Amino acid sequence: MLGAVGLLLSSGLAPLQAAEPPAPAAPFVIPVAADGVQRATVTLDSYSYTPNHLIVEAGKPVELTLTSVTIITPHNFIIKDPAGSLSVEQDVSAGKTVTIKFTPTQPGTFPIYCDKRLWPMPSHRDKGMEGKLEVK
Repeated sequence: MLGAVGLLLSSGLAPLQAAEPPAPAAPFVIPVAADGVQRATVTLDSYSYTPNHLIVEAGKPVELTLTSVTIITPHNFIIKDPAGSLSVEQDVSAGKTVTIKFTPTQPGTFPIYCDKRLWPMPSHRDKGMEGKLEVK
């Protein structure tokens, strides 16, 4: 092994360094528009949502434009409160845009995730396609 590292160094190539884990993205506070609606665009990519942490106000309508930038893989956008106060589920085909509307009524933090999977592979959520909706 040392011979390989020495060979890399003598050839002018540096050995591979471990990549730093990405810093967590800052939460995105969705502003309330003049008409009282909280609007934002969420990008669905290969196993990620951007932004992946949304903050909204309870009792005010939310309108999210979901844009999938993947070429082949479909995704979905799910928010489910086990207590039943919030349930959102929307499929988004590859390369498509869909707008969803809902009004969160209870404060709390709710997971956002994609449960699509190609059997027998792990689900998109298992691969990191998740986020959270924080209702204040």
